[in-house]
Amino acid sequence: MTMHKAGFVNIVGNPNVGKSTLMNELVGERLSIITAKAQTTRHRIMGIVNTDDYQIVFSDTPGVLSPKYKLQESMLEFSQEALVDADILLYVTDVVEDPTKNRAFLDRVAASKNFPVLLVINKIDLLKGNDDLERIIDRWKEILPNAEVFPTSALAKFNVASIMKRIVELLPDSPPFFGKDALTDKPARFFVTEIIREKILLDYDKEVPYATEVLVEKFHETENSIHIMAVIYVERDSQKGIIIGRGGQKLKHVGIEARKDIELFFGKRVMLELFVKVEKDWRNRDNKLRAFGYKE
Repeated sequence: MTMHKAGFVNIVGNPNVGKSTLMNELVGERLSIITAKAQTTRHRIMGIVNTDDYQIVFSDTPGVLSPKYKLQESMLEFSQEALVDADILLYVTDVVEDPTKNRAFLDRVAASKNFPVLLVINKIDLLKGNDDLERIIDRWKEILPNAEVFPTSALAKFNVASIMKRIVELLPDSPPFFGKDALTDKPARFFVTEIIREKILLDYDKEVPYATEVLVEKFHETENSIHIMAVIYVERDSQKGIIIGRGGQKLKHVGIEARKDIELFFGKRVMLELFVKVEKDWRNRDNKLRAFGYKE
């Protein structure tokens, strides 16, 4: 009789290397924010893949960085925790990144003996030829000598199936950790906040998206529809004005775009109301970080 397999597969790496794109491809669902901007993932987001024979609990983590705010300290903790409870670690880099970036974190990955490491070199579609790829692989083999290397383009879905196949082979024998119908450990409200936050990242420039947080204050679901009230928090009055825009047009656009994606996500008609509030310096306030789910 074949034993059931299950395990935690944690995805780590620096910002903007394609961790969220890879996670969404592996899970087969769009759970993590994907934009061209760095530091778009703030939480540790689990996506669960189930078959009769196995359960894989993928975990997308924020990009590793040197913290400037208490918020970023919490984000870094999510990434460091991923080195503690992994059964398999996916370290994601890309073909343009400096391999010495955030070396202290990399050294911890290299020193870890508790789990196999799969090194995903993403965005290989940007390379001109194989010589460049071989040079990059050789450099990474010096840094992570025990890792298995997977040249990949998550965006083009190249070699993602090979990563998945290897993960299944490496999974330990275990009963499932979650119900077999589970897709994620996050509640519905969480994905509403992430969708709204994604639209803010896409629609606004510079520092404004990074100074915003979203909280769902009402989520009333019926058989055919959902009524949602959400608050966009910013740090300064000037940011509130930018988010709302002249005559409320910018905020209205965010609401329309977010509502479309929320309806797709839940498969129901959605009524979405958005409000903007100022919460000064929330990124450095423990009580606010707890309220927003960044601290226990």
